[in-house]
Amino acid sequence: MLNMATRIVQGGFSKGQFALIPMRLQKCNTGPQVNGARNYSSSSSNDMTDNNSNDLKGVTDDSIKKSVFISQSYDVFTNLALEDWLYKNFDFSHHHLLMLWANDPCVVIGRHQNPFIEANVSNLMRKGITLARRNSGGGAVYHDRGNLNCTFFTPRERYNRKYNLNIITRALFREWGIKSDISDRDDIVISGKKISGTAAKLGQPNAYHHCTLLVNSNKLHLSDALAKDEVNIISKATSSVRSPIKNLCDVNRAVNVPQLLSAIGYEFLRTSATELEDGGRDQAMKQRGFQLINPTEKWFPGLTEIREMFASWDWRLGKTPKFTVQKELEMKAEDKEHKVLLSLDVEKGIITNITLTLPTNDVVPVVSNLLNQPYTEDSLHGMMDALKLIESDVS
Repeated sequence: MLNMATRIVQGGFSKGQFALIPMRLQKCNTGPQVNGARNYSSSSSNDMTDNNSNDLKGVTDDSIKKSVFISQSYDVFTNLALEDWLYKNFDFSHHHLLMLWANDPCVVIGRHQNPFIEANVSNLMRKGITLARRNSGGGAVYHDRGNLNCTFFTPRERYNRKYNLNIITRALFREWGIKSDISDRDDIVISGKKISGTAAKLGQPNAYHHCTLLVNSNKLHLSDALAKDEVNIISKATSSVRSPIKNLCDVNRAVNVPQLLSAIGYEFLRTSATELEDGGRDQAMKQRGFQLINPTEKWFPGLTEIREMFASWDWRLGKTPKFTVQKELEMKAEDKEHKVLLSLDVEKGIITNITLTLPTNDVVPVVSNLLNQPYTEDSLHGMMDALKLIESDVS
Protein backbone atom coordinates (compact mmCIF):
# COMPACT_ATOMS: atom_id res chain seq x y z
CA MET A 1 0.00 0.00 0.00
CA LEU A 2 1.11 3.53 -0.65
CA ASN A 3 0.85 6.20 2.02
CA MET A 4 -0.37 8.74 -0.49
CA ALA A 5 -2.32 8.75 -3.69
CA THR A 6 0.06 8.47 -6.62
CA ARG A 7 -0.49 9.26 -10.23
CA ILE A 8 0.73 6.89 -12.92
CA VAL A 9 1.22 8.63 -16.22
CA GLN A 10 2.15 6.68 -19.35
CA GLY A 11 5.72 7.20 -19.99
CA GLY A 12 6.79 7.10 -23.69
CA PHE A 13 6.73 4.23 -25.19
CA SER A 14 4.62 1.25 -24.88
CA LYS A 15 1.92 -0.13 -22.65
CA GLY A 16 3.21 -1.17 -19.28
CA GLN A 17 5.86 1.54 -18.95
CA PHE A 18 4.68 3.99 -16.33
CA ALA A 19 6.12 6.97 -14.49
CA LEU A 20 4.96 7.63 -10.93
CA ILE A 21 4.07 11.23 -10.17
CA PRO A 22 2.67 12.14 -6.73
CA MET A 23 -0.77 13.69 -6.73
CA ARG A 24 -2.84 15.18 -3.97
CA LEU A 25 -6.56 15.11 -3.37
CA GLN A 26 -7.25 18.02 -1.07
CA LYS A 27 -10.29 19.63 0.45
CA CYS A 28 -11.67 22.79 -1.13
CA ASN A 29 -14.97 24.65 -1.24
CA THR A 30 -16.46 22.27 -3.77
CA GLY A 31 -14.91 19.14 -2.28
CA PRO A 32 -11.71 17.26 -3.22
CA GLN A 33 -9.88 18.09 -6.41
CA VAL A 34 -6.67 16.84 -7.89
CA ASN A 35 -3.53 18.96 -7.85
CA GLY A 36 -0.23 17.85 -9.33
CA ALA A 37 1.31 17.29 -12.75
CA ARG A 38 -2.06 17.90 -14.39
CA ASN A 39 -4.98 19.41 -12.50
CA TYR A 40 -8.41 17.87 -13.04
CA SER A 41 -10.05 21.27 -12.65
CA SER A 42 -10.52 23.32 -15.80
CA SER A 43 -12.77 26.00 -17.22
CA SER A 44 -15.00 23.33 -18.71
CA SER A 45 -15.26 20.97 -15.73
CA ASN A 46 -14.03 20.78 -12.18
CA ASP A 47 -14.84 17.05 -11.95
CA MET A 48 -17.22 17.54 -9.05
CA THR A 49 -20.90 16.75 -9.50
CA ASP A 50 -23.03 19.80 -10.20
CA ASN A 51 -26.59 18.83 -11.09
CA ASN A 52 -27.34 22.32 -12.42
CA SER A 53 -24.40 22.48 -14.83
CA ASN A 54 -24.15 18.87 -15.94
CA ASP A 55 -25.37 19.64 -19.47
CA LEU A 56 -24.07 17.09 -21.94
CA LYS A 57 -25.18 18.89 -25.09
CA GLY A 58 -22.28 19.89 -27.26
CA VAL A 59 -19.78 17.65 -25.45
CA THR A 60 -17.69 15.92 -28.12
CA ASP A 61 -15.74 12.69 -27.84
CA ASP A 62 -12.46 14.57 -28.14
CA SER A 63 -13.32 16.80 -25.17
CA ILE A 64 -13.93 13.82 -22.85
CA LYS A 65 -10.86 12.73 -20.91
CA LYS A 66 -10.32 9.36 -19.28
CA SER A 67 -8.59 8.13 -16.13
CA VAL A 68 -7.95 4.71 -14.63
CA PHE A 69 -8.11 4.66 -10.82
CA ILE A 70 -6.42 1.71 -9.09
CA SER A 71 -7.48 1.30 -5.46
CA GLN A 72 -4.66 0.41 -3.09
CA SER A 73 -7.08 -1.06 -0.53
CA TYR A 74 -8.12 -4.72 -0.32
CA ASP A 75 -10.89 -3.98 2.18
CA VAL A 76 -14.28 -4.56 0.55
CA PHE A 77 -16.08 -1.91 2.62
CA THR A 78 -13.46 0.72 1.77
CA ASN A 79 -13.65 -0.11 -1.92
CA LEU A 80 -17.45 -0.03 -1.94
CA ALA A 81 -17.27 3.31 -0.13
CA LEU A 82 -14.80 4.71 -2.67
CA GLU A 83 -17.05 3.56 -5.50
CA ASP A 84 -20.04 5.23 -3.85
CA TRP A 85 -18.08 8.42 -3.11
CA LEU A 86 -17.03 8.80 -6.74
CA TYR A 87 -20.57 8.08 -7.94
CA LYS A 88 -22.02 10.78 -5.68
CA ASN A 89 -19.33 13.46 -5.96
CA PHE A 90 -17.74 13.44 -9.41
CA ASP A 91 -18.92 15.16 -12.58
CA PHE A 92 -18.29 12.70 -15.41
CA SER A 93 -19.61 14.93 -18.20
CA HIS A 94 -16.07 15.65 -19.46
CA HIS A 95 -14.21 12.88 -17.66
CA HIS A 96 -14.94 9.14 -17.80
CA LEU A 97 -13.43 6.94 -15.13
CA LEU A 98 -12.51 3.28 -14.77
CA MET A 99 -11.87 2.07 -11.21
CA LEU A 100 -9.95 -1.20 -10.80
CA TRP A 101 -9.96 -2.94 -7.43
CA ALA A 102 -9.58 -6.26 -5.62
CA ASN A 103 -10.61 -7.50 -2.19
CA ASP A 104 -9.55 -9.92 0.48
CA PRO A 105 -11.88 -12.97 0.70
CA CYS A 106 -15.51 -11.89 0.93
CA VAL A 107 -18.99 -12.57 -0.41
CA VAL A 108 -20.70 -9.55 -1.95
CA ILE A 109 -24.46 -9.66 -2.48
CA GLY A 110 -26.70 -7.34 -4.47
CA ARG A 111 -28.66 -4.52 -2.87
CA HIS A 112 -31.98 -6.41 -2.97
CA GLN A 113 -30.74 -9.89 -2.05
CA ASN A 114 -31.22 -12.17 0.93
CA PRO A 115 -27.77 -13.28 2.18
CA PHE A 116 -29.22 -16.46 3.71
CA ILE A 117 -30.40 -17.58 0.27
CA GLU A 118 -27.01 -16.86 -1.29
CA ALA A 119 -24.65 -18.28 1.35
CA ASN A 120 -24.39 -19.76 4.82
CA VAL A 121 -23.78 -16.58 6.81
CA SER A 122 -22.85 -18.40 10.02
CA ASN A 123 -20.28 -20.45 8.10
CA LEU A 124 -18.80 -17.29 6.58
CA MET A 125 -18.41 -15.77 10.04
CA ARG A 126 -16.66 -18.88 11.37
CA LYS A 127 -14.21 -18.87 8.45
CA GLY A 128 -13.48 -15.16 8.63
CA ILE A 129 -14.98 -14.42 5.21
CA THR A 130 -16.58 -10.98 5.13
CA LEU A 131 -20.19 -10.55 4.01
CA ALA A 132 -20.88 -7.30 2.17
CA ARG A 133 -23.92 -5.79 0.45
CA ARG A 134 -23.26 -3.47 -2.47
CA ASN A 135 -25.43 -0.58 -3.70
CA SER A 136 -26.17 -2.08 -7.11
CA GLY A 137 -28.50 -4.93 -8.04
CA GLY A 138 -27.47 -8.28 -9.43
CA GLY A 139 -26.36 -11.50 -7.80
CA ALA A 140 -23.93 -12.75 -5.18
CA VAL A 141 -20.22 -13.08 -5.98
CA TYR A 142 -17.13 -14.33 -4.17
CA HIS A 143 -14.08 -12.06 -4.18
CA ASP A 144 -10.47 -12.73 -3.32
CA ARG A 145 -7.19 -11.31 -4.61
CA GLY A 146 -7.44 -13.58 -7.64
CA ASN A 147 -10.54 -11.68 -8.74
CA LEU A 148 -10.33 -8.26 -10.43
CA ASN A 149 -13.24 -5.81 -10.20
CA CYS A 150 -13.88 -3.11 -12.81
CA THR A 151 -16.20 -0.12 -12.31
CA PHE A 152 -16.98 2.12 -15.30
CA PHE A 153 -18.30 5.59 -14.36
CA THR A 154 -20.11 7.85 -16.85
CA PRO A 155 -23.05 10.25 -16.88
CA ARG A 156 -26.38 8.38 -16.95
CA GLU A 157 -26.97 9.47 -20.55
CA ARG A 158 -23.75 7.76 -21.68
CA TYR A 159 -24.23 4.53 -19.74
CA ASN A 160 -23.29 1.71 -22.14
CA ARG A 161 -22.79 -1.73 -20.65
CA LYS A 162 -21.89 -3.39 -23.97
CA TYR A 163 -19.18 -0.77 -24.60
CA ASN A 164 -17.59 -1.55 -21.23
CA LEU A 165 -17.70 -5.31 -21.70
CA ASN A 166 -16.15 -4.98 -25.14
CA ILE A 167 -13.26 -3.04 -23.60
CA ILE A 168 -12.55 -6.12 -21.48
CA THR A 169 -12.97 -8.71 -24.26
CA ARG A 170 -10.73 -6.65 -26.55
CA ALA A 171 -8.06 -6.43 -23.85
CA LEU A 172 -8.13 -10.20 -23.37
CA PHE A 173 -7.69 -10.80 -27.07
CA ARG A 174 -5.07 -8.10 -27.63
CA GLU A 175 -2.88 -9.22 -24.72
CA TRP A 176 -3.28 -13.02 -24.75
CA GLY A 177 -5.30 -13.92 -27.85
CA ILE A 178 -8.15 -15.10 -25.60
CA LYS A 179 -11.51 -15.19 -27.40
CA SER A 180 -14.50 -14.52 -25.16
CA ASP A 181 -18.18 -13.79 -25.71
CA ILE A 182 -20.75 -11.49 -24.11
CA SER A 183 -23.90 -13.43 -23.16
CA ASP A 184 -27.51 -12.26 -23.26
CA ARG A 185 -27.20 -11.68 -19.50
CA ASP A 186 -24.13 -9.47 -20.08
CA ASP A 187 -21.79 -12.03 -18.58
CA ILE A 188 -18.43 -12.65 -20.24
CA VAL A 189 -18.08 -16.34 -21.07
CA ILE A 190 -15.44 -18.61 -22.55
CA SER A 191 -16.62 -21.94 -23.99
CA GLY A 192 -19.93 -21.49 -22.16
CA LYS A 193 -18.31 -20.90 -18.76
CA LYS A 194 -18.59 -17.59 -16.95
CA ILE A 195 -15.49 -15.54 -16.20
CA SER A 196 -17.32 -12.29 -15.40
CA GLY A 197 -20.62 -11.23 -13.86
CA THR A 198 -22.10 -7.76 -14.11
CA ALA A 199 -24.30 -5.26 -12.24
CA ALA A 200 -25.08 -1.54 -12.38
CA LYS A 201 -26.27 1.54 -10.50
CA LEU A 202 -28.25 4.03 -12.58
CA GLY A 203 -29.01 7.39 -11.02
CA GLN A 204 -28.97 11.07 -11.92
CA PRO A 205 -26.73 12.55 -13.07
CA ASN A 206 -24.29 9.63 -12.81
CA ALA A 207 -24.25 5.91 -13.41
CA TYR A 208 -21.80 3.07 -13.04
CA HIS A 209 -21.47 -0.45 -14.36
CA HIS A 210 -19.24 -2.87 -12.53
CA CYS A 211 -18.17 -6.43 -13.15
CA THR A 212 -15.91 -9.14 -11.78
CA LEU A 213 -13.17 -11.04 -13.58
CA LEU A 214 -12.08 -14.45 -12.35
CA VAL A 215 -8.33 -14.59 -12.89
CA ASN A 216 -6.96 -17.18 -10.47
CA SER A 217 -9.61 -17.16 -7.76
CA ASN A 218 -9.70 -20.11 -5.36
CA LYS A 219 -12.62 -22.09 -6.79
CA LEU A 220 -12.87 -24.42 -3.80
CA HIS A 221 -13.22 -21.46 -1.44
CA LEU A 222 -15.66 -19.84 -3.88
CA SER A 223 -17.88 -22.93 -3.95
CA ASP A 224 -17.76 -23.33 -0.17
CA ALA A 225 -18.46 -19.63 0.48
CA LEU A 226 -21.57 -19.64 -1.72
CA ALA A 227 -22.95 -22.93 -0.33
CA LYS A 228 -26.20 -22.20 1.50
CA ASP A 229 -27.95 -23.96 4.37
CA GLU A 230 -30.44 -26.67 3.35
CA VAL A 231 -33.66 -24.98 4.43
CA ASN A 232 -36.67 -23.60 2.62
CA ILE A 233 -36.67 -19.80 2.54
CA ILE A 234 -39.76 -17.97 1.33
CA SER A 235 -38.71 -14.55 0.11
CA LYS A 236 -39.31 -11.99 -2.62
CA ALA A 237 -35.62 -11.06 -2.66
CA THR A 238 -33.66 -11.24 -5.91
CA SER A 239 -31.99 -14.64 -6.25
CA SER A 240 -28.70 -15.30 -8.01
CA VAL A 241 -28.57 -17.37 -11.18
CA ARG A 242 -25.87 -20.00 -10.66
CA SER A 243 -23.59 -20.67 -13.62
CA PRO A 244 -20.51 -22.81 -14.31
CA ILE A 245 -17.36 -20.71 -13.96
CA LYS A 246 -13.81 -20.63 -15.27
CA ASN A 247 -10.64 -18.83 -14.21
CA LEU A 248 -8.73 -16.97 -16.91
CA CYS A 249 -5.55 -18.73 -15.78
CA ASP A 250 -7.25 -22.01 -16.79
CA VAL A 251 -7.43 -20.63 -20.34
CA ASN A 252 -3.94 -19.14 -20.41
CA ARG A 253 -1.52 -19.69 -17.54
CA ALA A 254 0.23 -16.39 -18.32
CA VAL A 255 -2.77 -14.32 -17.17
CA ASN A 256 -2.37 -12.66 -13.76
CA VAL A 257 -4.13 -9.80 -11.98
CA PRO A 258 -1.43 -7.08 -12.36
CA GLN A 259 -1.02 -7.74 -16.08
CA LEU A 260 -4.79 -7.91 -16.63
CA LEU A 261 -5.23 -4.64 -14.76
CA SER A 262 -2.70 -3.00 -17.05
CA ALA A 263 -4.23 -4.51 -20.20
CA ILE A 264 -7.80 -3.41 -19.41
CA GLY A 265 -6.70 0.03 -18.28
CA TYR A 266 -4.69 0.60 -21.45
CA GLU A 267 -7.56 -0.65 -23.65
CA PHE A 268 -9.88 1.80 -21.90
CA LEU A 269 -7.49 4.72 -22.46
CA ARG A 270 -6.84 3.95 -26.13
CA THR A 271 -10.56 3.66 -27.00
CA SER A 272 -12.65 6.74 -27.77
CA ALA A 273 -15.09 7.81 -25.06
CA THR A 274 -18.44 6.81 -26.57
CA GLU A 275 -17.62 4.62 -29.58
CA LEU A 276 -15.57 1.45 -29.78
CA GLU A 277 -12.96 3.12 -31.96
CA ASP A 278 -9.35 2.18 -31.28
CA GLY A 279 -7.15 5.28 -31.25
CA GLY A 280 -4.03 3.39 -30.25
CA ARG A 281 -1.10 5.04 -28.50
CA ASP A 282 -2.00 8.54 -29.71
CA GLN A 283 -5.46 8.32 -28.13
CA ALA A 284 -4.04 6.90 -24.89
CA MET A 285 -1.49 9.70 -24.62
CA LYS A 286 -4.29 12.31 -24.65
CA GLN A 287 -5.81 10.82 -21.50
CA ARG A 288 -5.03 11.35 -17.84
CA GLY A 289 -3.48 7.95 -17.40
CA PHE A 290 -3.41 5.55 -14.47
CA GLN A 291 -3.85 6.71 -10.86
CA LEU A 292 -2.87 4.73 -7.76
CA ILE A 293 -5.52 5.77 -5.23
CA ASN A 294 -5.18 5.53 -1.46
CA PRO A 295 -8.84 5.67 -0.34
CA THR A 296 -8.72 7.46 3.01
CA GLU A 297 -10.71 10.20 4.72
CA LYS A 298 -7.85 12.62 4.11
CA TRP A 299 -8.15 12.31 0.35
CA PHE A 300 -11.91 11.70 0.15
CA PRO A 301 -13.75 13.63 2.91
CA GLY A 302 -16.81 11.69 4.06
CA LEU A 303 -15.40 8.32 2.98
CA THR A 304 -15.20 7.00 6.56
CA GLU A 305 -18.91 7.56 7.15
CA ILE A 306 -19.79 5.79 3.90
CA ARG A 307 -17.55 2.87 4.82
CA GLU A 308 -19.17 2.59 8.25
CA MET A 309 -22.57 2.38 6.56
CA PHE A 310 -21.47 -0.46 4.26
CA ALA A 311 -19.87 -2.34 7.19
CA SER A 312 -22.88 -1.94 9.50
CA TRP A 313 -25.16 -4.82 10.49
CA ASP A 314 -28.17 -2.68 9.54
CA TRP A 315 -27.00 -2.46 5.92
CA ARG A 316 -25.54 -5.95 5.45
CA LEU A 317 -28.26 -7.96 7.22
CA GLY A 318 -30.93 -5.55 8.43
CA LYS A 319 -31.53 -4.49 4.82
CA THR A 320 -32.70 -8.02 3.95
CA PRO A 321 -36.28 -8.11 2.64
CA LYS A 322 -38.81 -9.86 4.90
CA PHE A 323 -38.61 -13.66 4.69
CA THR A 324 -39.73 -16.91 6.32
CA VAL A 325 -37.45 -19.88 7.06
CA GLN A 326 -39.05 -23.32 7.13
CA LYS A 327 -37.58 -26.66 8.16
CA GLU A 328 -39.44 -29.97 8.31
CA LEU A 329 -38.70 -32.02 11.41
CA GLU A 330 -39.56 -35.54 12.48
CA MET A 331 -40.70 -35.82 16.07
CA LYS A 332 -41.74 -38.93 17.97
CA ALA A 333 -44.98 -39.06 19.94
CA GLU A 334 -46.76 -42.17 21.20
CA ASP A 335 -44.15 -44.37 19.50
CA LYS A 336 -44.86 -42.82 16.13
CA GLU A 337 -42.86 -40.43 13.96
CA HIS A 338 -44.73 -37.28 13.07
CA LYS A 339 -43.65 -34.54 10.68
CA VAL A 340 -43.91 -30.99 11.94
CA LEU A 341 -42.96 -27.76 10.21
CA LEU A 342 -40.81 -25.24 12.06
CA SER A 343 -41.24 -21.68 10.74
CA LEU A 344 -39.35 -18.52 11.63
CA ASP A 345 -40.51 -15.14 10.34
CA VAL A 346 -37.69 -12.64 9.91
CA GLU A 347 -38.10 -8.92 9.31
CA LYS A 348 -35.16 -6.51 8.91
CA GLY A 349 -32.90 -9.37 9.98
CA ILE A 350 -34.75 -9.93 13.29
CA ILE A 351 -36.79 -13.04 14.24
CA THR A 352 -40.33 -11.78 14.83
CA ASN A 353 -42.33 -15.01 15.07
CA ILE A 354 -41.71 -18.74 15.59
CA THR A 355 -44.37 -21.40 14.99
CA LEU A 356 -44.81 -25.15 14.63
CA THR A 357 -47.31 -26.57 12.15
CA LEU A 358 -48.54 -29.93 13.49
CA PRO A 359 -49.68 -32.96 11.45
CA THR A 360 -53.26 -31.83 12.14
CA ASN A 361 -52.39 -28.53 10.39
CA ASP A 362 -52.78 -26.70 13.68
CA VAL A 363 -50.27 -23.85 14.02
CA VAL A 364 -48.91 -23.30 17.51
CA PRO A 365 -46.61 -20.49 18.63
CA VAL A 366 -43.19 -21.30 20.04
CA VAL A 367 -41.93 -19.30 23.00
CA SER A 368 -38.17 -18.84 22.71
CA ASN A 369 -35.45 -16.43 23.74
CA LEU A 370 -34.59 -16.24 20.02
CA LEU A 371 -37.57 -13.96 19.47
CA ASN A 372 -36.52 -10.38 18.67
CA GLN A 373 -32.94 -11.56 18.10
CA PRO A 374 -30.95 -11.44 14.83
CA TYR A 375 -31.50 -14.48 12.63
CA THR A 376 -28.60 -16.75 11.70
CA GLU A 377 -28.40 -20.34 10.51
CA ASP A 378 -26.96 -21.19 13.92
CA SER A 379 -30.07 -19.82 15.64
CA LEU A 380 -32.27 -22.05 13.47
CA HIS A 381 -30.19 -25.13 14.28
CA GLY A 382 -30.21 -24.17 17.95
CA MET A 383 -34.01 -24.14 17.85
CA MET A 384 -34.02 -27.55 16.14
CA ASP A 385 -31.70 -28.98 18.80
CA ALA A 386 -33.92 -27.57 21.56
CA LEU A 387 -36.98 -29.25 20.06
CA LYS A 388 -35.11 -32.56 19.90
CA LEU A 389 -34.29 -32.23 23.62
CA ILE A 390 -37.96 -31.65 24.37
CA GLU A 391 -38.80 -34.72 22.29
CA SER A 392 -36.30 -36.89 24.20
CA ASP A 393 -37.62 -35.66 27.55
CA VAL A 394 -41.19 -36.48 26.56
CA SER A 395 -40.31 -39.92 25.22
